[in-house]
Amino acid sequence: MGINSNFVENFLHNLKSDPDQNTWQQVSEKMKNYYGNNIYSSWFRNFHFTNKSQGIIFFSVATDFIKEWILTNYSDKILSFWREFDSSIFSIEINVVDSVNAVTDSHSTSMTPHESPQKPKKNLKVLNPIKQNSDLPINTHTIENINTENFNPKLDKRYTFDTFVTGKPNDLAFAASKKVSENPIPEHDSNPLFLYGGVGLGKTHLMHAIAWNTSTKFQNKKIVYLSAEKFMYQYITSLREKSLMSFKNYLRNIDMLMIDDLQFISGKDNTQEEFFHTFNTLIDQKKQLVISADRSPSNLDGVEERIRSRLGWGLVADINPTTFELRIGILQSKAERFNINISQEVIEFIAQHISKNVRELEGALNKVIAHSKLTNSEINTEYVAEVLSDLLCDNQKHMSIDIIQQSVANYYNLTVTDLKSKSRVSNITKARQIAMYMSKKIVNSTLPNIGKKFGGRDHSTVIHAINKISSLMNDDPNLNKEVSNIIKHLK
Repeated sequence: MGINSNFVENFLHNLKSDPDQNTWQQVSEKMKNYYGNNIYSSWFRNFHFTNKSQGIIFFSVATDFIKEWILTNYSDKILSFWREFDSSIFSIEINVVDSVNAVTDSHSTSMTPHESPQKPKKNLKVLNPIKQNSDLPINTHTIENINTENFNPKLDKRYTFDTFVTGKPNDLAFAASKKVSENPIPEHDSNPLFLYGGVGLGKTHLMHAIAWNTSTKFQNKKIVYLSAEKFMYQYITSLREKSLMSFKNYLRNIDMLMIDDLQFISGKDNTQEEFFHTFNTLIDQKKQLVISADRSPSNLDGVEERIRSRLGWGLVADINPTTFELRIGILQSKAERFNINISQEVIEFIAQHISKNVRELEGALNKVIAHSKLTNSEINTEYVAEVLSDLLCDNQKHMSIDIIQQSVANYYNLTVTDLKSKSRVSNITKARQIAMYMSKKIVNSTLPNIGKKFGGRDHSTVIHAINKISSLMNDDPNLNKEVSNIIKHLK
């Protein structure tokens, strides 16, 4: 029986005129661009928007497994993208239906192209261990039933040991990483190597550096570097493609396994089971494991105790937040690599104000350099403050005059009450003026507000204090050092 042409016309008309359907099409494109074709086609091929009601968007899928997977891993991003077009949406619901391939009404459509992804070809010859943007010789081999390209991400050429700036917060992690990359056979006291620290402190840099250095020194070594999310995705894909044994055999016949952001497998029981057995096999075979996470093994909530205990078998190295000195070193190193002449005053200004992590610090310097080149402007503290105003404001949210007062008082063995008092004793006056200066330069508070916080002083007194300290810092290295020390200990 043929399809009625009027039905088709009405269906297409409804599809085009439905604003919610149009929103879904735009969200679909964003999802595809964000996650890439592989994940997009694997998980959203039969994922359908059905309707919207009372702040909830409804979708349908074919199985409970797909429903749970999407809810766990992708629902937040779907909701975030949708809210860019419709802020009234606050939740997502997914229903399992017998057949989501058939169009049941004008609100149902597929998110992805109709073509199914091709299954990996047998005897596929691929590059191994890691796809690199370099001329390094790479070992090749053949594997049955699995596309090993999925295990070999590109490494960032910028992330080497030579470009990693060291200091007290990361000395141990750096030394351990270099040692692991230079050992032909893993040593018991550093296998596994577990690196942990907050976002943007250098874990991924060290992971890439290990892979670069190892593949350079030992060109026949087979190295696999995966994020924990990618490990889980490949594991689930192997189950779906009925190639689990190939997955197991591949990962258990390599020389080094590197897993980034292990905290991602928290609560993923089946993935943890597979990781546990892979871990044991490689350790038994004296193969190297390098793992990173955002917290120590003992604090990996949702990860099985047997895994957490094994992660502590070797060397656990933390990467702490940067110190003022380390931030200066990082900025100087990056400026040298760019062959850009930046004054010490500007370097210290950025280091004082951008202190969250290395990633934000380097991003701030990149922004300053790019703006300077585009506008042909001189890089000084005033220019930097203008260019980085958004970042400085964000960081200032975490700082206050109260914190500055307490830090200055502690440094000079005074009390906050002393700073707010009318006392003109020289050491108290000096500390008060420094605190006022920092309140303006770091918090960028208004003059009246600063005066109010310092015992109700008028704005002219505040201006005098700021100008005096600013002038003295140009000529007095000891005062410079004192102010820098106070800034380093701000909390």
